[in-house]
Amino acid sequence: MNFMDKAHRVSHRLWTQSRRPLALALHSRIADVFAVDIHPAAKIGKGILFDHATGVVVGETAVIGNNVSILHHVTLGGTGKMGGDRHPKIGHGVLIGAGATILGNVNIGEGAKIGAGSVVLIDVPPRTTAVGNPARLVGGKERPSKHEDVPGESMDHTSFISEWSDYII
Repeated sequence: MNFMDKAHRVSHRLWTQSRRPLALALHSRIADVFAVDIHPAAKIGKGILFDHATGVVVGETAVIGNNVSILHHVTLGGTGKMGGDRHPKIGHGVLIGAGATILGNVNIGEGAKIGAGSVVLIDVPPRTTAVGNPARLVGGKERPSKHEDVPGESMDHTSFISEWSDYII
């Protein structure tokens, strides 16, 4: 567990104890020092990897499961169209690529992968891969390709690449 994660957990504890001004003050300092914005009310599981966390934004009602890997410049935000529960719910073992944006009260299923730079506005089923802007499921909506590994732990960004791209370096 890194210092940023520990600091968020302290801020979250203060928030849940209704010590919100202190929680927000700590949140503000965390944002200044680490260039991340994780709301004190956001719920974050165990074993989270914020890889190069710079630019990460996590909204107030977001929930992040256990063993999730989140790369730099990821946004888990609201759409601005509603109040209440308005941020993404990320399942266990998910891998979210650099620069991905997940907006609204959507569910990202357990073991899913979100490609770098993707913009996700709809639910992503468990153990599937979503890529693009707007994000689409690899293999299509009707029969998405499934994977067996836990990408949040394996950090495998490239499986199924041959199924959606003929680009070769």
